[in-house]
Amino acid sequence: MRIRQAAENELELLREIELAAGEAFREYGMPEVADHEPPTVEALSGFRQAGRIWTAADPDDHPVAYLLTDEVDGNVHVEQVSVHPGYARRGIGRSLIEYVAGRSVADGVPALTLTTFLEVPWNAPYYRRCGFRVLDNSELTPGLRAIRAHEAALGLDEWPRVCMRRDLP
Repeated sequence: MRIRQAAENELELLREIELAAGEAFREYGMPEVADHEPPTVEALSGFRQAGRIWTAADPDDHPVAYLLTDEVDGNVHVEQVSVHPGYARRGIGRSLIEYVAGRSVADGVPALTLTTFLEVPWNAPYYRRCGFRVLDNSELTPGLRAIRAHEAALGLDEWPRVCMRRDLP
């Protein structure tokens, strides 16, 4: 897989990847999460223009996964990682995370952060295997608190959610 910035004409495809990946939540008994609308093309375009969206492309250079980041309190915050189910369980999501971690180290960023579901196997347990740890409430930065408040307003707290951090060398 080749990791690269997403092209403007691929943004609708990235939305389709997220919708396809989200179907796993339906099978896990979380249809509300599966039905959650991915970011709009306009929102994805903003991430692209800011240099904060990467794709993993197959040998024909077609995206099969993507990762969005933002800056939150001086760290790189992983907003979304989505892998098309036809390419799942091949290490593609981890490769995207490692790519962003490497770029972040080179830029002098102290950590990666994210929010995720605590008990969903491909969420917090997966991110632990990728080097993240769950933060307790006393460790939450103002930006992470704001993200969690927004998620709660969206109804995502129906299932346990956590903030996680991966310190970078």
